[in-house]
Amino acid sequence: MEALTIKTPADVLSFVGHTLGFWPKESLVCITLDKKNIVGATLRVDLPKTDGGLFTYAQTVAGYITNDANASTVLFAVYTSKPLESGAEKPHARTVAALTGALAQQGISIRDGLLVGDDACLPYDGNYLSSPSIPLAATQSSEINAEFVYRGSQIEPRGITLPASTKETLTTDAVLDRMEEIRGLPSPEALDQARSLWASMLHGKTYPTDEETVSLIANFQFAAIRDRLMADIPGIDEPMVQVLLAQTQGKPQWSRVEWAQQLLIHAYTHSSTQHSAALLTAVGYINWWEGRGSKAHQFLQLALEADPAYRLARLSDQMVAHGMLAPWSADRDKAFGPRGLEAS
Repeated sequence: MEALTIKTPADVLSFVGHTLGFWPKESLVCITLDKKNIVGATLRVDLPKTDGGLFTYAQTVAGYITNDANASTVLFAVYTSKPLESGAEKPHARTVAALTGALAQQGISIRDGLLVGDDACLPYDGNYLSSPSIPLAATQSSEINAEFVYRGSQIEPRGITLPASTKETLTTDAVLDRMEEIRGLPSPEALDQARSLWASMLHGKTYPTDEETVSLIANFQFAAIRDRLMADIPGIDEPMVQVLLAQTQGKPQWSRVEWAQQLLIHAYTHSSTQHSAALLTAVGYINWWEGRGSKAHQFLQLALEADPAYRLARLSDQMVAHGMLAPWSADRDKAFGPRGLEAS
């Protein structure tokens, strides 16, 4: 992928929106840069609601950032609806100060910052009475936004918006019947059939038939089959555990990964609530591989809404919440698209 350059605040905001997949609200967003100003990880966390515990908050955020071993400097943006008041300190100034100190302890400096309101943004360290504000509408005409849109990306205003599942009653019985058929097969045969079907879908260019979709939904209900199918997504012939944990020598085939995500969401639209947790968990996991922690968290939360006891969703969400980055996303040669960006 051709490298792109972040030149303006509008570029920064466009990059954040497309990387996360949604427009943050009451959030602190940090973008790591290495010594060559190549963009690394993007982190979004909720802003603290009070000034109590800021030291712990800042240390936690700094810990997340240092998961990117190449991080040298950080760009940050404070997204808040809190108004600027004449004579008062900037919103969340103490949070930013605490984070600056916590990062300094790790040898990481703040390169620049933005204060993003509901309609405009301005430099965080500037004099808000004299610094010109930048309308958020400027993001629509930024070069970064145009490139991401060209590549098929879009920013959801309020986080993930899933297509409606309209098959609540139509496919439930069919999936249950197919699950019974799978249980009646020897385990190796059931796994081989599932992998063969999934491989044909991943190599295809059109969505599967309804019958194939029912089989895919059913296959994902079995943990051993689910894990193997998830490991087949990146197209890397290495041990399953290493693929699932993004600890491979090979580079993921990201176009294949993105197509797998579309297939899983398509299957979700054909699934009943009782069968959707596995599919949403797999989509969340894909977003973790791509370095989209906030988006992964949202999908995993949707999986837990469908089935609060779904163990893989809960464990994966805990992994994301602790700031664990997929090793692929921290490796410039293996990371998903946004790693090709530079900051000028």
